[in-house]
Amino acid sequence: MRKPFIIFYFLMIYAVAELFWWGILLIRAKPSSVGMISGELAVFLFIILVGAYYLHKSINKERELHKRQKNFLLSVTHELKSPLASIKLFLQTIQKRDLDREQRINFIDKCLQDIERLDDLVENMLIATKIDNQTYTFPKEKFNLSLLVDSVVNRLQVNKCDGREQTINAEIEPQVEITGDKFAMTSVVTNLIENAVKYSPPCEAVSVKLFRKDNEVHFTVADNGIGIADDEKAHIFDKFYRVGNEDTRNTKGTGLGLFIVKQVLDKHEASIHIRDNRPKGSVFEVVFG
Repeated sequence: MRKPFIIFYFLMIYAVAELFWWGILLIRAKPSSVGMISGELAVFLFIILVGAYYLHKSINKERELHKRQKNFLLSVTHELKSPLASIKLFLQTIQKRDLDREQRINFIDKCLQDIERLDDLVENMLIATKIDNQTYTFPKEKFNLSLLVDSVVNRLQVNKCDGREQTINAEIEPQVEITGDKFAMTSVVTNLIENAVKYSPPCEAVSVKLFRKDNEVHFTVADNGIGIADDEKAHIFDKFYRVGNEDTRNTKGTGLGLFIVKQVLDKHEASIHIRDNRPKGSVFEVVFG
């Protein structure tokens, strides 16, 4: 991407130099018109500089998107390879070793967890593609959001963590119903809770709340993780964007989760806000009007 910038800067320098040269020639030819020529020169120079600024901004944006897409492909490759390798290892162990019933059940449970992880990844990619191509219709129906959140929390709950329970603290008001796309809303709830767990230190608790307030439905997910810098909060819902430095990041992910969350909530006329948690971490709050 460096070559286009070199060509771009060369053309800009050449255009400005030519503009000044023609201005000098015109002033020499008509010294009495120096004011008019200088004014027109200034206008042309302003137009060129403004155009150059927006063109440079557009090229930078394309370069950043290209970089994110490249990182996305690398992330997807890793996200697919890791659970597949795990499933293969567990199945080979079951096949080659004489395990007792409890060990087999344990290995099968771990395989199912990895399959669910792959299923979430595939669903995210499918819905993101459909949203991007504007082919997803968001079919809406009335459904019980309380049951949906409870189901996702139970699925994502980590049973054991360094000898103690990993807790997703859930406070779910019963019988909270909304009208919307149940499949897409499952993706929203899953992505928000998964992100909270993913970006938290091992065994840190995550808080999930669902409640009614002032004729509105509030869904919040709070973590005690790494937090999000103020200058990154404006970009976290961009496609392929991931928090932190790409070269030093250890957290898994594709950069599609929060993009899907924002797009789905916009289609449901719901809002999402992010604020700092105390003493550390982030709080995502979704409000359905």
